Amino acid sequence: MGHDTSAETPLRDAATLVRETSQPNPGDSDEYRRAREALLVEEIELRRHIWRVAEQRRALPLGGQPGPYRFLDEQGAEVGLAEMFGRHDTLVSYFWMYGPQRKRPCPMCTSLLGSLDIPARDLDQRVALAVIGRSPVSRQLAFARERGWRNLRFYQCIGDDFPRDYRALADDGQEWPALDVWVKRDGQVYHWWSPEGGGTQDPGQDPHLAPELAAVWNVLDLTPGGRGTNWYPKLEY
Repeated sequence: MGHDTSAETPLRDAATLVRETSQPNPGDSDEYRRAREALLVEEIELRRHIWRVAEQRRALPLGGQPGPYRFLDEQGAEVGLAEMFGRHDTLVSYFWMYGPQRKRPCPMCTSLLGSLDIPARDLDQRVALAVIGRSPVSRQLAFARERGWRNLRFYQCIGDDFPRDYRALADDGQEWPALDVWVKRDGQVYHWWSPEGGGTQDPGQDPHLAPELAAVWNVLDLTPGGRGTNWYPKLEY
């Protein structure tokens, strides 16, 4: 799980790797083993493709500079995006659907943020992570404490320019989640990456990232039943 050397060492043929490393589980039939090994070849190729996409993403030039957006932090202080970086040169922000018109936040946003709360401390080794909403920070924090979250940092937008400009708030007031990566170079903030995948999903699929961050989506995709039609998270069960 350490340093990936795939960019430094020629890659071996996936089918050859499978033939050399395949280890049957107890009771596997020949039919199962053939199908599983064929799938493993595809999984290796998928892993390699994900790595190539990540390399291409890392090679992006600088994006545009954001406007002078202002936010309120957990102490009520007014800050800009630059202050959210802390000691880092990279900031990952997530705008969640918890505006003042909502009685409760979006269940899917809640599920995703819940899966990030504990690894937020690990992510802080490399990047800053900020959760942005249109509700007061006190309201966001109250829900976070209800869920047992302890590590995420929350901010409130001052005005709606930020979510409107970054496709998180429609003209009719509809909110959308927005994941954005920002970098700081010579004291200046630049947009680096956002999914931009809305409307590109294939027939019969829900919109999602590539790779998808939501744990519930990924775990269910490992099972024979997949996601089905009733997989969306709920706030209460």
